[in-house]
Amino acid sequence: METVVFYVFAALAVAGAIVVVTHSNPVYSAISLVLTLFSTAVLFVLLHADFVAVVQVLVYAGAIMILFLFTVMFLNIRPEAFKFDSKYMKFKISVFMVLLLFVGYFASLGFSRGLKRSYTESVDFGSAKGVGTMLFTDYLLPFELTSVLIVAAIIGVVAIAKRRDG
Repeated sequence: METVVFYVFAALAVAGAIVVVTHSNPVYSAISLVLTLFSTAVLFVLLHADFVAVVQVLVYAGAIMILFLFTVMFLNIRPEAFKFDSKYMKFKISVFMVLLLFVGYFASLGFSRGLKRSYTESVDFGSAKGVGTMLFTDYLLPFELTSVLIVAAIIGVVAIAKRRDG
């Protein structure tokens, strides 16, 4: 039964992610992202990472998506801004596929390394204590880089909003 649930929600997550990237309407993309986030939360539940699943739903599918939708509605983007530019499409797709190949290769290296150091056997896997310990020990640099990226995005939004007003 778990296998069936996994395949159903994994397919929903992939389909939702494809719609997020390919749909021209940002509201439909945001709703598809909510579907992807809920599907990912179900996959976390299957891994017995209940805390991570609840945080996924409350923080990402709840608060962050509301902010995305308010931003999309606030910007009032015109439909002509969604025109698709197919210039150099073969080159863009080939560069994307090469990047995807490299990411897949390096992800597989990390995955094989992670199999030797299995966190799923730990009692704290998926709990608040386990997530905090991993976040502030093994993944401290990516955590800090994410905060720098968020600050840069906030500065960019403020700059765009000020330019629009003036």
